[in-house]
Amino acid sequence: MEIQFVAADAALPPKSALARIVFEGAGLDGQLARAAGASRFTGAKGQTLDVLAPEGTEAQRLVLVGAGKAEAFDAIGAEHAAAAAFHAVKASGLEALRAELPSADPQLAARAALGVRLASYRFDKYRTKEPPEKKPTIVLAQVAGGDADAALAAFPPLAALADAVAFTRDLVSEPANVLYPVEFARRVKELESLGLEVEILGEQAMQALGMGSLLGVGQGSARESQLVIIRWNGAADPKAQPLAFIGKGVCFDSGGISIKPAENMEDMKWDMGGAGAVTGLMHVLAGRKAKVNAVGILGLVENMPDGGAQRPGDVVTSMSGQTIEVINTDAEGRLVLADAVWYCQDRFKPRFMVDLATLTGAIIVALGHDYAGLFSNNDELSGALLAASGAEGEPLWRMPLPDPYNRQIDSMIADVKNTGGRPGGSITAALFIQKFVNGLPWAHLDIASVAWKKPSSVPTIPEGATGFGVRLLNRMVADRYEA
Repeated sequence: MEIQFVAADAALPPKSALARIVFEGAGLDGQLARAAGASRFTGAKGQTLDVLAPEGTEAQRLVLVGAGKAEAFDAIGAEHAAAAAFHAVKASGLEALRAELPSADPQLAARAALGVRLASYRFDKYRTKEPPEKKPTIVLAQVAGGDADAALAAFPPLAALADAVAFTRDLVSEPANVLYPVEFARRVKELESLGLEVEILGEQAMQALGMGSLLGVGQGSARESQLVIIRWNGAADPKAQPLAFIGKGVCFDSGGISIKPAENMEDMKWDMGGAGAVTGLMHVLAGRKAKVNAVGILGLVENMPDGGAQRPGDVVTSMSGQTIEVINTDAEGRLVLADAVWYCQDRFKPRFMVDLATLTGAIIVALGHDYAGLFSNNDELSGALLAASGAEGEPLWRMPLPDPYNRQIDSMIADVKNTGGRPGGSITAALFIQKFVNGLPWAHLDIASVAWKKPSSVPTIPEGATGFGVRLLNRMVADRYEA
């Protein structure tokens, strides 16, 4: 998708649609007023009205897009309005869309362009017989209003963000026969072209480190497990303490011996959404040359049930030396994170750690499909995450970490067991991970509720992979931790 910023009076390109963003209650004139009245279009947020272009208009189509109350119009509103305009005309046969903003703010114009970039994402590489009338035809998006040069100058960091979100969505969308741990690691290695440093540890190296918790998850798979370390050194002081982000990367989760029901098991290709988000974050930090040192750790495995697979009742020894009784092999993500988190704090001594994981179905029961669960041992870090969450439209809800719930994961024969049963399932999962944090400031984002949308009600998010986490973490780093 090509993006341009133009003056409001610039000539329209050929085969264009014109989108006018309308605030709720704003007056319309002539033919537009009659069309709005006949269709009950009021300018409410999310409304669109496709009308015949009035005489004298260069555009082939005119779309009115509701943006809600003028006083509430913000960056997310600009994104959503421009995205709604794109969806209204994307398969129209036209080739260009111009969105006219009712604001002269160049930052809002840049965010409107971001909205179109995110809305135009499609994962269609495996579609070979899609009817032409269903394929998007818009290849150029223009944003008009205010200072075009200032909007263009504000756009590069957002373009880097859009590239990173698309990269994450691609990873999460890939089928597991294509994207398995070694292939995931290979794709991350290619990001060294952006200036990232990527190190890959195979099973032999992890065995030498004592990562029995992570390796136990993948021992039933024909695919080798991997630990990927991604480093971005953008701070003025190359030795400055890094920020750390850890992602659960279960490239396919059958449940192992505790096998899942067949219905919807195909969705378990996206059980690596946390690792995908961490990869996307490192992608955007490098893409916009962030002035910070950061490290990303990806624990990449497949959880499969062959004759060598881990069994319920097995006891494994983690890198920390703590022993874990495996009660349920489908509670595998926390086993991956146990070693990845310990490795991260032990090697890098980061300022803080944030892990992301599609960890529990319990978080969906608790919060539905619009909020991710935030668990943390540190109020300052939680505040930074919540502020970024609100600014970027990726909602978090802070959940408790009550110490008495640790009793649910006490083991009769080991230091800890990997599940505490159904009550408070997302809480006990977070408490399990906390045992490997070693006292560092830490937050755990359970994104099982938001990594995949089917359907999606947000115009910038397609059905399927969302890329959740890339935006909010990038915003947190930019607002709180860059020099």
